[in-house]
Amino acid sequence: MKGWGLLLLSLHVISCLVSGVASGHTSSYVRTEFPSTDIPLESEWFAIPKGYNAPQQVHITQGDYDGKAVIVSWVTPEEPGPSEVFYGKKEKQYDQKSEGTTTNYTFYDYKSGYIHHCLVDGLEYNTKYYYKIGSGDSAREFWFETPPAIDPDASYTFGIIGDLGQTFNSLSTLQHYEKTGGQTVLFVGDLSYADRYKHDDGIRWDSWGRLVERSTAYQPWIWNAGNHEIEYRPDLGETSTFKPYLHRYMTPYLASKSSSPMWYAVRRASAHIIVLSSYSPFVKYTPQWWWLKNEFKRVDREKTPWLIVLMHSPMYNSNEAHYMEGESMRAAFEKWFVKYKVDLVFAGHVHAYERSYRISNVNYNITSGNRYPVPDKSAPVYITVGDGGNQEGLASSHKVWWCLRPWFELSSLMTPSRTTLHSGRPVTAIQFYN
Repeated sequence: MKGWGLLLLSLHVISCLVSGVASGHTSSYVRTEFPSTDIPLESEWFAIPKGYNAPQQVHITQGDYDGKAVIVSWVTPEEPGPSEVFYGKKEKQYDQKSEGTTTNYTFYDYKSGYIHHCLVDGLEYNTKYYYKIGSGDSAREFWFETPPAIDPDASYTFGIIGDLGQTFNSLSTLQHYEKTGGQTVLFVGDLSYADRYKHDDGIRWDSWGRLVERSTAYQPWIWNAGNHEIEYRPDLGETSTFKPYLHRYMTPYLASKSSSPMWYAVRRASAHIIVLSSYSPFVKYTPQWWWLKNEFKRVDREKTPWLIVLMHSPMYNSNEAHYMEGESMRAAFEKWFVKYKVDLVFAGHVHAYERSYRISNVNYNITSGNRYPVPDKSAPVYITVGDGGNQEGLASSHKVWWCLRPWFELSSLMTPSRTTLHSGRPVTAIQFYN
């Protein structure tokens, strides 16, 4: 447990997975515990771009199933303006154009700006593209790089971030990530924490979008919603769920035959990535359940040997914070994770880093008495990525209950290479931030 205590203070951990052999180290970066101080709204980190109606809060995500498209999103504050993306392979030479759509929303007494989403498809793999949005003196220019073609030997670097928020600790997470060479972020939920700012909810969605633009405008972030995105506020007359999130952050759910933007899948380089919604119905025969059942059948380990699942609430957690909240999803999906030999399951929610050996509890039921997780070579490694910097701070109290001891004792019988994956394929690095 002492090692875990040290890991709880670490923001940056790199696990290098080469030919199935795991190595890792904790970086020298250590985030401060408390307080997690909010960045003031007037800070330069939230600066509004110059020019009338200039595009802001620019972010991109993967736009199709296989990485040959991106969805470019941005906000114009004063009027809709053009919903167009001009792009090309040479800087300032934009020989192609895509048309997008515009939406907006109200939340209590807040009215959003004009939110644009534009699909840019038909892209070439392993190519740098430059793009421009906006018009006249207010136009802004960015770039992104497409991934390598889907291939079992394709190397790639993912950053895994969760529970980010908009404090100075959040900023340090972003700054630290920028130094790593990460190519795409897998985000495991709880984005802006705008719901904690009461009547400044919408304003804090805007400020967060400007804060993370330094990364999100230049590389895809694969989005997953957390509990702070639910925003069910009947006291304010807001009785729908995920309203700001769904308007602002689009996902390529239709490309994976999903019926909801809350759960979907993408393939990128040598990885098949499944995004699950911890706060949407998932029990037997629900739409998410049926979709996941079919999506697992689409996984081709010959093309994408790495199978990664993202969720917000962890299935396994020994911290007092949110203890056992992921149990119902574990009961619903763990058998499939074992059957299809999922390699890694990343979760957030609990603001503490934790990693398991390969264990499962698929044999448990109320009459068998087999209530402890046991070693299982077909099971995933479960990783809770920890606290990205939000104002709630770290969760530092782990349970040491007798019922958990068999998990820890049995784990010592497993291979020391905790993250030796099923495929044995080379991946440059997987980076996660707590």
